[in-house]
Amino acid sequence: MVYTTSSLFLKSLAAAGITHAFVNWGSDHPALLEDLQRQRVESEYGGETTPRIVICPNEMVALSAAQGYAQVTGRVAAVIIHVDVGTQALAGAIHNVNRCRAPVLIYAGASPFSSSKDLKGGRNEWIMWMQDIPDQSAIVRQYMRHTAQINSGRNVTQVVNRAVQIALSEPKGPVYLWARREVMEEVVPDILYTSLHTHSTKPKLPTLVSPSGLSPTDVMTLTNALLTSERPLIVTSHLGRNQDAVAALITLSTLLALPIYCSCPSLINTPFSHPYFVGITYLVPGSPMTDKYKSDLETADVIFVIDSDIPWMPLKFAPNPEARIFITDGGDPLKTTVEMGMWEFSLHPGVELVSRSDAEVVLTQVVEGVQSRLSSSEMDGKVREEIMENVKRRAGRVGLEHEQWIEGLERIEEMGKGGSGSGEGEGMQQGQINISISQTIHALREVLSEYVPTPSLVSNGSKGLKPLILNEGISNYPFVWEHLRPEIPGTFFTSGGSSLGWSLGAAVGAILGCRKEEVSSHVNGHGDGVEHDLVVNIVGDGSFLFCVPTSAYWMARRYETPFLTIVLNNAGWRSPKLSMLGVHPTGHGSKASSGEQLSVGFRFDPATETEGSLLESPDYSQVAVAATGGWAWGKRVGVYKDLSLHDAFGQFKSTLEEAVKVVLEEKRCAVIDVVLEAL
Repeated sequence: MVYTTSSLFLKSLAAAGITHAFVNWGSDHPALLEDLQRQRVESEYGGETTPRIVICPNEMVALSAAQGYAQVTGRVAAVIIHVDVGTQALAGAIHNVNRCRAPVLIYAGASPFSSSKDLKGGRNEWIMWMQDIPDQSAIVRQYMRHTAQINSGRNVTQVVNRAVQIALSEPKGPVYLWARREVMEEVVPDILYTSLHTHSTKPKLPTLVSPSGLSPTDVMTLTNALLTSERPLIVTSHLGRNQDAVAALITLSTLLALPIYCSCPSLINTPFSHPYFVGITYLVPGSPMTDKYKSDLETADVIFVIDSDIPWMPLKFAPNPEARIFITDGGDPLKTTVEMGMWEFSLHPGVELVSRSDAEVVLTQVVEGVQSRLSSSEMDGKVREEIMENVKRRAGRVGLEHEQWIEGLERIEEMGKGGSGSGEGEGMQQGQINISISQTIHALREVLSEYVPTPSLVSNGSKGLKPLILNEGISNYPFVWEHLRPEIPGTFFTSGGSSLGWSLGAAVGAILGCRKEEVSSHVNGHGDGVEHDLVVNIVGDGSFLFCVPTSAYWMARRYETPFLTIVLNNAGWRSPKLSMLGVHPTGHGSKASSGEQLSVGFRFDPATETEGSLLESPDYSQVAVAATGGWAWGKRVGVYKDLSLHDAFGQFKSTLEEAVKVVLEEKRCAVIDVVLEAL
């Protein structure tokens, strides 16, 4: 039997626990294609291959799918792409996996280095001279945790294991390997291949860096600060990456009635129903939640920042210089590894602690410290009484803030159903009603609740629906969070970065990772398998186009990964317009008559107003239908004529119910293009 470096590379991926490879083949991959076919012919893995090959017609979709897989499972996914051009075609997904800290192993081939008959795999196509560059890994190095060249089949297992070890150790993230074609064709001794066990039921992962905590002195300092604080505040963005840390956060918050803000979150850090959860903010100037957060931040005397990339906006507001600030991050508290440039937050004059500490470990330490101090016989009884009275007062105040926040959201939702007002953004004019963002998300929550016998979007141990929500609403991020009100960690994600075009590919990867067979044969990165039976992707129209939908939906049909997509179609790029207004609030751009005039709109002919927005912009639902040869279901909705607000909401909800049934019962993708008021 002849085994090559490629044979050993693929087996090394499997031995390190990598089950899926999202691939886009090229002229640098003959040895990989040959060995995969050898696996099938020899039935080494029952006629299948390891890793499982997922064909991706576009590289950015491939990496986005791998990111979605990693986000849901906590495991490393592989991406195989073609030389320098394929590496470049990974595009903005490179940014997302870096910022999201998603463990992904990227492998790219490279042009052969020989042009004679001395070595197998040498240059035999004209393109191989065109695709040879001096430093291929330089294309992505600043986004990677690690880059390495495979120089020989004899140590390829060690190269793979080191890459996986780095990808899975905090700060987790992408790694990049590459090799010349001759190296991947190199014949290796049989013993190297046959002695490598794949451990298919229990992969043998490389030893990871252990999570660390605070020193005893730092624990005591932080504990005392929280115990004596009048107006403490917890700020986090990504603590929920370790789902076990969420329980520890809730325990500490409940113990001392500590209010929690989520600043620019990428996933669930606390259940929405937690009584001391007081806000989600993307720091947008002028929004009510940002104004409230600004006030609370400026009056706080102790601020505990846990796993947050952007805890405040220095240009607009910052904590009081006298406030005591404690910053912890599980892998990179100074943001040097993920390269966030001038991360000035740690230089604030009130910062007392910056620590590379795991959130779960730190919170557990502080909870134990608080409980120990309060039960200590050395604490004066009067001091203990004052502390508990302070906690009681704060519990009433913060609990009321949470209740008022929820009540405000409910008022908006009731108005959107045709209650005591018109609601935000319905766009009622000339007998026409546009469904708003809040109505859209509220309707979705109601539809999902019909399958889930609880107020939240989870089953809480019942046999109800277990949805997974992917949010790429961008300028509508806050509306999606607030009106969906997700509860359970691991059921709601954003890309974690700022490059648009993540969600469609991520949906495919997420479904592949949480299928029943995957859950039964593996555990996710947090200790328990989760099978989601409905994936819902909420995406803006601009983001939808960046997702390369033809490739993403082609993959969805090919690999039978049905999901529901809701396109929030405001006919253009709203975020650039908001950025302009943030700098030039009363300038020329603020007076533009349309998004098209401002060059951020997508409508074809803004002068045609006879049918509202319906006939003027692309029908995104039909893109999916065409890309799948009619397999996907698609419908455009959102503009209702001669209907009451109540009836329009009812019709929209009926469309959602139909779409959910298509996904759940017919196992097909469904796309609803929701036409909102245009920019």
